[in-house]
Amino acid sequence: MINAVIIDDEPINVTNLLNLIQLHCVDVRIVATAPDADSGKDVILQYGPDLVFLDIQMPRKSGFDLLKELSFFDFEIIFVTAHDQYGIQAIKFAAIDYLLKPVSITELKEAIAKVEAKQKMLRQNQKIENLISMLAQSQNKASHRIALPTGKEIRFADPGEIVRCQSSNNYTTFFLTDGEKILVSKPIFEFEELLKGYGFIRCHQSHMVNIKYIKSWIKEDGGYLMLTDKSEIPVSKQRREAVKEALKYYR
Repeated sequence: MINAVIIDDEPINVTNLLNLIQLHCVDVRIVATAPDADSGKDVILQYGPDLVFLDIQMPRKSGFDLLKELSFFDFEIIFVTAHDQYGIQAIKFAAIDYLLKPVSITELKEAIAKVEAKQKMLRQNQKIENLISMLAQSQNKASHRIALPTGKEIRFADPGEIVRCQSSNNYTTFFLTDGEKILVSKPIFEFEELLKGYGFIRCHQSHMVNIKYIKSWIKEDGGYLMLTDKSEIPVSKQRREAVKEALKYYR
């Protein structure tokens, strides 16, 4: 699923684009909209979207002004405008595409396909980079850190300091030993294979825990894990045997 925001000062254009996306782009979810550059900047920092549909000509500040104010951006951009004279500038900002209003369904689908293709390539590259990093440091896992991309930065965390991970749709929250929580806009399965070698076990569709922080397995209420930070983590029926085997191995 691609999480996206729409930044446009004309409500009817926002509504039209929302309708087109809902009808023809089922893998795109609009998480927020904004009517100007300043509020657009706020929703970008708040939601950390994968994609921004950005109008160029808006009151006070243009879409280009908004991007210049951001210290970095790790999302794709599709400019949506009624004026075709901005094409070269759009290209300079490395936009993945450039759509003219009224938006064509065919062109919208083609633009989304470009986003999906680029995301797939980036995910594959990240998996390769993680694999190379793991192989290079396999003899000294204590020094290995993993990259956790948030909406504002890329955090590097020691797997040994991660107590557990919890997913919600396409987001994963990492709970650290010092009480810090890191929200990452990636689903939990993308981290499962990476963390398996560091003593993590997937005990539920939405939960993965570091085995060394498991205090006990409570058999009541269907069974759940009590962790050292006092959190109670459910164990699904489908994963119960796998969890039992993992706990035997780490005793």
